[in-house]
Amino acid sequence: MTQKKQELVTFKVDASLAAALKRIANRSDFIRHAILVALDNVCPLCSGSGILSPNQRKHWEQFTKKHNLEECDGCHELHLVCNEVS
Repeated sequence: MTQKKQELVTFKVDASLAAALKRIANRSDFIRHAILVALDNVCPLCSGSGILSPNQRKHWEQFTKKHNLEECDGCHELHLVCNEVS
């Protein structure tokens, strides 16, 4: 069985985050898991930047003519609702 080659990634953190990470038994697994969870929750439109390009904005404006943002009665999160009647 061949093992996938792993790549080492490093990043800087402030002192308080470094101290918190030192209390975690397996920091590498924790950080890998946290990154994967964050990547699963990235906005598909802006890729997590929080900013739409001018063309993306045009597409979004067109989309919102037939869709609304509404608050869910159960969890109170915003979600898209299609206004097209089937």
